[in-house]
Amino acid sequence: MKKEALFYEKLDKQKTGCRLCPHNCTISDGKVGICGVRKNTAGTLHTLIYGEVSSMAMDPIEKKPLYHFYPGSSILSIGTVGCSFRCRFCQNCNISQNPEYPTQNHTPDEIVEYALSKGSIGVAYTYSEPLIWYEYVLDVCKAAKQAGLKNVFVTNGYINKDPLSDLLQFADAFNVDLKSFSEDFYRRIIGGKLKHVLETIEEISRHPAVMLELTTLVIPGYNDSDEEMEEITGFIASLSGDIPYHLSAYYPMHHFTAPSTPVKTLERLKEITIKKLKYVYLGNVGADSNTYCHSCGSPLIERRGYSTEIQNMENGKCCKCGAGIPVIG
Repeated sequence: MKKEALFYEKLDKQKTGCRLCPHNCTISDGKVGICGVRKNTAGTLHTLIYGEVSSMAMDPIEKKPLYHFYPGSSILSIGTVGCSFRCRFCQNCNISQNPEYPTQNHTPDEIVEYALSKGSIGVAYTYSEPLIWYEYVLDVCKAAKQAGLKNVFVTNGYINKDPLSDLLQFADAFNVDLKSFSEDFYRRIIGGKLKHVLETIEEISRHPAVMLELTTLVIPGYNDSDEEMEEITGFIASLSGDIPYHLSAYYPMHHFTAPSTPVKTLERLKEITIKKLKYVYLGNVGADSNTYCHSCGSPLIERRGYSTEIQNMENGKCCKCGAGIPVIG
C-alpha cells in the first residue's frame, strides 16, 4: 500500500529529500531511496510498504533477543521488506534485500486485535529493518499503546533524531545491532556510518523507562579482535554497565563465506566484556544464557532454549542479597 511518507522535504525539479534516516537520500521523480521502499512520485515521497507484512509469528521475547524485558513472555512479531543497509552477511536477506518478496496487508487495528487474541505482551517490529516501515510502525505503536500493549524494536539503529524522538514516545524496548566499532566496516560491508548508530544508542539510553539491549554478530576476521571488543565494551559501559549485551555467532549467509564463529571466540570476547558489563550473553551456540546476580552470583533467570524460569528475584531485586537487577516485567 502506498502512503505519503513522513520526514521528507520537496526540492527543486520535483526531487524529494528523505529525512527519515542518515542516508538523507535525494530522490528523483519515479525513483526510490536506498531502502528500496520510499518512492518519489511527482515530487511527493511515498512509503510503498504501509501495512505490507512479510512475516508474522508469535515468538518468545528471548528470541529478539531481549533477556531483561518481560522474561518468559511471548510477543507478536511482524516484519516487512527492504532495509536501509546492504549487509553482505545479512541473515534475513530473503526479505530485507528483496522488496518484491510477497506480503499481506494488515491494518494497525488488525495487528493489535491479533496480538490481544494470542495473549501477546505487545508487538515486536523485527525480521527486516522496522525503521524504514516508519509510518505504519508509528500507527501500530499508537494503537498498541491504547490497547495496553508493549512496543519492541529490533533494529540497526539507523534513524535521524527527530523521527526517533517521536517513536520513543511509544517505545518500550529496543535491541539495537551494533555491528562493529569500525567506520570502515560500516562503510565497506554494510553501507552506512557507525557514528549515527552510536547516536541512536546514546539517545535511547537516556530514556530509563525504555529497555535497551545490544547485539553484535561476531564475524571471524572482521569484527572479532580483542581491540575492537575493548572499544565496544568501553562505549557501552560509558552509558551504563547494566545494559545487557549479546554476542551472537555468525553463520555463512548472503554474500559472505567466512567460516562460522567458533564458540571459543565468543567465550574469549565475553571475558573482555564482563570486566565492565554486568550482563553478557552468548547467542546462536547453545551456551549458558542464564542471568546471574552481579553482586552475589545467584541464578536469577534460568533459560533452557526458549524455556524461561525466574528464580531468586522479586520486584527487580535479588532475593539472596537485595541487589537491584535491571529487568522490566
